[in-house]
Amino acid sequence: MKITNHPSLSYKRNELFINDYNLHSITKDLKTPFYLYSLEALQRNFENFKTEAQSNGLKNPLICYALKANSNIRLLKTLKSLGAGADIVSGGELKQALKAKIPAQKIVFSGVGKNESEIELALTCHPEGIYSFNVESIEELEMISSIAQRLNKTARVALRLNPQVNVKTHKHISTGGKSHKFGILKRDIEQALLKKKLWKSVSLVGLSMHIGSQLTCLKATRKALIELCRLCNSCNQLEFIDVGGGLGVPYNEDHPLSTLSEYMELIAKITQRELKEELRIVFEPGRYIAANCGVLITEVIRSKSSEENKFIIVDGGMNDFVRSSLYGAYHHVLPLKKRPSKLSTCHVVGPICETADSFASNRELPLLKAKDRICIADVGAYGSSMGSTYNMREKTREYIIDLKGEVRR
Repeated sequence: MKITNHPSLSYKRNELFINDYNLHSITKDLKTPFYLYSLEALQRNFENFKTEAQSNGLKNPLICYALKANSNIRLLKTLKSLGAGADIVSGGELKQALKAKIPAQKIVFSGVGKNESEIELALTCHPEGIYSFNVESIEELEMISSIAQRLNKTARVALRLNPQVNVKTHKHISTGGKSHKFGILKRDIEQALLKKKLWKSVSLVGLSMHIGSQLTCLKATRKALIELCRLCNSCNQLEFIDVGGGLGVPYNEDHPLSTLSEYMELIAKITQRELKEELRIVFEPGRYIAANCGVLITEVIRSKSSEENKFIIVDGGMNDFVRSSLYGAYHHVLPLKKRPSKLSTCHVVGPICETADSFASNRELPLLKAKDRICIADVGAYGSSMGSTYNMREKTREYIIDLKGEVRR
């Protein structure tokens, strides 16, 4: 068990702190399991992202936070106050973004399954509609055009390129391959641009891409971005290029990954070299902004030994946080209070009636007893947003630590 160089979590006198706050002290009266988000960390991540983009010469970048990572209204309101836009993939996310007062002109709508009611809502939520639909198929373009024409609107769209690249990430969150459901192949985009009947009540304002999530290597990003830029050069009067999101975060310090500065340097270098004219850059970060701002606090129910296997059974389950079960994802498991004891190899598991209900396997941990609380780290992204009520369990509560250090719902 170790945690080094984490931007928010650290041990002081064997007690776990988030920023300057003792996690046990500030949460001891809260019923477990629950999520806790740091607004300080969220703000720091967003400002770092924006500053790094600007320092690499990317003027007026539009940072559309991906709501699918975490749609907590308090987080969204904080991001809105910092100037963030929103990347949405459903009508529900659109309503949540608007509830947080994120301007419609800063919202991009991605996803392969936009239905008629969602498209109509996006076109009518503001006199000019949303900033852009990231269109994933020619059939979707036809539907948007038809609805816009009926409503006497002009829909702003960006065609999403499928660049046919394979990225270094889990197969379930890779989205830029030819066999994936996302995006449109280059030749199909080129053919669509020539068909005037497709462009009634529709204005092409950009091109977009998104090749996957938790990207740890930028080779595929480089290849895809070059393809996107060259395709942009064959289009007229575009306003922006949407480079997507997916930049990885260090869940496990032992696994190397590309840094934010390397990512921004790559985006700037390729767009400045490949594009014939300067276009606004749109980003869709979710995980990078939200992941390390959140923790899941859960309590030990009991331990169990089965010959050489030692299980630590906690009251949080895969319905509360599914990444470990679904993707085999690594997350730090940290006691809120460390006892001076030898480390032992443990499996940290939940109460759900599934063998997959596990937060960590073969993890070296100090002695843990019933009623001890532990922290599952870096769960601000794809934690609560992927939660469920499986086994008829209550939806996990969410709390925030505001900038004054107060814990609130």
